[in-house]
Amino acid sequence: MEGAAKPPVNGLAPLRSELQAVYRPLAQEIEAHTMILGITLNDAFGEREENRQEMAWRVVRLALGEWARLAELVVGVQTILTKFLPAANGIVPLRRIASGHFKSREVIDYVRLYEFLDQVLFSSRHRFSLQLRMLARASALLGKSFRHACREGERTLDSSEELWSHLDCFFHDFDLIAKETLLALRTLLVCQSPEAVQEIALDLRVLLESSMRVSLSPSEQ
Repeated sequence: MEGAAKPPVNGLAPLRSELQAVYRPLAQEIEAHTMILGITLNDAFGEREENRQEMAWRVVRLALGEWARLAELVVGVQTILTKFLPAANGIVPLRRIASGHFKSREVIDYVRLYEFLDQVLFSSRHRFSLQLRMLARASALLGKSFRHACREGERTLDSSEELWSHLDCFFHDFDLIAKETLLALRTLLVCQSPEAVQEIALDLRVLLESSMRVSLSPSEQ
């Protein structure tokens, strides 16, 4: 397994301390879940290489649960960004996302459509809104593809290079989507009034608390 995508080169200036306090807990939680997901999938690849197919797919099932927890966070942030985009002050800086950074065919094709539409929009808000829709749609496409591959693979104990390569590509692309979502959060925080930042902080706190409750087992709750 090739592992997580490299962090995008963004050249962003450090956030002010009050914005960093809002951003950092969420970023750390997403990064932690991404790392856990990557490690779990690497373990599954290791079992496959040792020709323990049934155990490999049991580990993939664990990865499927971790994917769902990560997706809840990433999609939750995307929803919050969409909610607060209308309140942004001035021009919203935008970082283009290129289809060449992705590996899975489903996402590459969709991001190419986004690249075309991005060229015909001139409003920074409209382009940022388009990017948020792209991130949300790509998250949904990857989640559906990953779940389908996991369930079919576990049912048939498929050890083919093709299927396992798909799992690697799906993880790579979802990791990249998570990073781009965090970059979008940084961007929008800078464009908000202090009052709006406090509202965003509250929404992010609720999202984090919800994710932590889901992560607990029934005996821990």
